[in-house]
Amino acid sequence: MPAEERQLSASLEDYLEAIYHTVTAKGAARAKDLVLRMGVHNSSVTQALRSLSEKKLINYAPYDIITLTEPGEALALGVVRRHETLSKFLGDVLGLPAGEADVEACRLEHAVSVGVLHRLVRFVEYFESCPQNDVRWDAVAGAFCCVGVGAGAPGATCGRDACSGDRIGGVV
Repeated sequence: MPAEERQLSASLEDYLEAIYHTVTAKGAARAKDLVLRMGVHNSSVTQALRSLSEKKLINYAPYDIITLTEPGEALALGVVRRHETLSKFLGDVLGLPAGEADVEACRLEHAVSVGVLHRLVRFVEYFESCPQNDVRWDAVAGAFCCVGVGAGAPGATCGRDACSGDRIGGVV
């Protein structure tokens, strides 16, 4: 099936992602697994499974196990990778709590382009490996602040940012 015919809605991408995670954990998935995992009705799952099956992305027959086809697994891995990258960026770089980062990543994963995703991956890799990886979100200051030398004492900064009392995020 040509790639243009495999364009999926955000909902169908979510189903592929759920199938992938379920198959990874259990070896195969059933419709009831998806109902429980996604919190949707049986009829919604059945409709989505039929659509994914018609696109040759899953192997599906009513009351039988569900597995991903090779193209389905490739698409599912793409969704999972986008989700994990965005979640890591939102949590590790922007400092969102893990649950919020995961929810927001789920919203964003359907819209981010391959080019933006690639740059985010590279940025997260850089952020994690940089020897001066000391910039973090400071909820009290409401800004990104370095936590290096000089930071830690009230009003102290490392000299590269504006985290002292009367300045937030470089704005006086």
